[in-house]
Amino acid sequence: MNSHSEASIGIFDSGVGGLTVLHAIKRILPQENLIYFADSARLPYGSKSNETICQYTLESAFFLLQYNIKLLVIACHTACTAALKSLRTQFNIPVVAITEAAVERVNANQSWENIALLGTTATIQSKYYQNNLSKSKQLYCIPCPLFVPLIEEGCIDHPQTTHAIEQYLDPIKNAPIDALLLACTHYPLLKNKLMQELNKSIDFIDPAEDCAHHIKAILIQNHLINENNPKPFERYFVSDNPSKFQSLSEALFLNPIEKVEAKLLQRLNLFA
Repeated sequence: MNSHSEASIGIFDSGVGGLTVLHAIKRILPQENLIYFADSARLPYGSKSNETICQYTLESAFFLLQYNIKLLVIACHTACTAALKSLRTQFNIPVVAITEAAVERVNANQSWENIALLGTTATIQSKYYQNNLSKSKQLYCIPCPLFVPLIEEGCIDHPQTTHAIEQYLDPIKNAPIDALLLACTHYPLLKNKLMQELNKSIDFIDPAEDCAHHIKAILIQNHLINENNPKPFERYFVSDNPSKFQSLSEALFLNPIEKVEAKLLQRLNLFA
């Protein structure tokens, strides 16, 4: 594998949500080459079993490794909770997890005592955050299984999305919440509607920028940072429907992507 500074950073997510992390990386590390893969054929991950999520994540990571990446970013909270240990066991490049950035940020802020945790069903059931956040934090864990499918259909302002938000947030409307942890990279795309529904002053925790700073620190530590790259490139791959991914990116991020390539993943016998 290529370990030179000129090599790309690989970023993985189940869909468009990981673009929140990609854009943070572009702000913090503007000279880095980026390769993004979305496993759009098999989303949402959050409703699947731990074994299936791990299988899909490892197959996606192996795909990105074909492009000689120097560092792998798992921008999907659900994928991190299921597959992070396996990824670090099998790969000899740094693997950065969005979940670790979230935990570090929340634990560092002592003013956040009561936290609502919004995540996929699989993320909540994994108990990753319950086990890794400080025991001094009071967590209100809320699985939100409809958010990813609605976002991936471009339904940010759809009445069904409003209804889902009302339903999911109802248990915490009167709770003494200090902060809302968005434990899925898709969920920041609903921030304005979530703020409107809660109608009170709380902090929204999106760990994308913390993750980007973590990546920068690791690149510097490993002498892998790209310091002289006047024309950094981005490549985008999906496992299905590239035109839909392009349309969503432009609609949700106001960021037209010139080219998205469709790549079928190789089925790997990883757990034989």
